Amino acid sequence: MILSKLITDFLEYCEVEKGHSQLTIRNYDHYLARFLEFAGDITPEKIDLELVRKYRLYLNRLEDGQGKSLKKVTQNYYIIALRAFLKYLAKRDIRTLAAEKLELADAESHSLVFLDIDEIERLLEAPNQEKNKILRARDKAILETLFSTGLRVSELVNLNREQVNLKRGEFSVKGKGDKIRVVFLSDSARKTIEDYLAQRFDNFKPLFIRQAKNKKTIEDLTGENLRLTARTIQRTIKKYTVIAGIVKKVTPHTIRHSFATDLLISGADIRSVQSMLGHSSITTTQIYTHITNKQLHEVHKAFHGNRRRK
Repeated sequence: MILSKLITDFLEYCEVEKGHSQLTIRNYDHYLARFLEFAGDITPEKIDLELVRKYRLYLNRLEDGQGKSLKKVTQNYYIIALRAFLKYLAKRDIRTLAAEKLELADAESHSLVFLDIDEIERLLEAPNQEKNKILRARDKAILETLFSTGLRVSELVNLNREQVNLKRGEFSVKGKGDKIRVVFLSDSARKTIEDYLAQRFDNFKPLFIRQAKNKKTIEDLTGENLRLTARTIQRTIKKYTVIAGIVKKVTPHTIRHSFATDLLISGADIRSVQSMLGHSSITTTQIYTHITNKQLHEVHKAFHGNRRRK
């Protein structure tokens, strides 16, 4: 069998048997199409280490329209997709290169940006500077909800009023790969949402909406059209970051990082944090342990041996 047919079979396998999201399948399709373009429509037994070595060299030298090379982490995505494809072939007893022989390159390390508790408090207080009463209530609810739940921005903008149980202070959310998890609202987050909804005189479905400029606009739009976008959330956070005097670049994901580190520094176990973040693998959550270990080092430095120094 030729490569193009087997890649199509693999993508269908990902959709039906594995139940992967459409985004994951599109990514696999994109990455494997590049390999097919490079290798040609060969038979799978012709995939060997020498071909993969040349492919990696090709990826490393590849440039985009602006003359920039692919980042190491992006190159790894191509290899991860190829490795998944090879595992699928092995599962079907099709002779080819063993997936285990493909190693990932050392990617560039990225420092994880998060806010300390003082910065979080300043950020949460920043909407008090907004003069418009309902915008002030909405934006406080947005920031409190993000920090209380660790939601991704896509999960936040897709929230509907009926799914948020304010009485219990918890609700279910559908995350990556359509996985369902439960997230929790702090008393502060719950109160800000209640205050915001008390100022809403509509029955629109979305929990967070933009404010229409006049009555005619409201009549012409459905609640879905008024739903906030991820870009609006990003601009809102940037606005209050400036007001709070925070010099770090803060995004919705920064608040998610801050949620995770706050839990771990306060003593939460990593498995619970993994569940609340909706991570499929504990490895993803373990990136935060480096931060909390550093925090423990700072505590040790500040407090250990104080009596001896007196």
